Amino acid sequence: MATIDVESPASASSIADVTAGLRSFNVRHMEPVDPAPFNVVLRDDNGTIVGGCLCETRWTWVFVDVLWVHEAHRGAGYGTALLAAAEDEARRRGCTKAHLDTISFQARPFYEKLGWRLFGTLEDYPPGHTRYYLRKDLSQTS
Repeated sequence: MATIDVESPASASSIADVTAGLRSFNVRHMEPVDPAPFNVVLRDDNGTIVGGCLCETRWTWVFVDVLWVHEAHRGAGYGTALLAAAEDEARRRGCTKAHLDTISFQARPFYEKLGWRLFGTLEDYPPGHTRYYLRKDLSQTS
């Protein structure tokens, strides 16, 4: 008979076993995944990071996990430049599509202005806000 246990925090060996089990199942139904993270960073004159875009490519997709520009540098086009550089790198890696998520108090209009399109929402996540899921066809120009 099988038993169910709750681990908090989760053990590294449990994470590895569950992940390996899912991957073993998945490879029978799709191409293997080879995630390849990359970062695009913005530095000030002193070399301090004041912005960045953290991404990961999988198959022909890029996931934009984090896009941030320090408040003192906002409004100067750096966010647009960081995202454009990330999209260019994704294209260089063979990506044709991109996805990201953002929260209602963050930057949905910014992304939509750059050609990103809403494909899903999650209400009240975090509480009192909406999480928006956006995608972009990288074969099209914004």
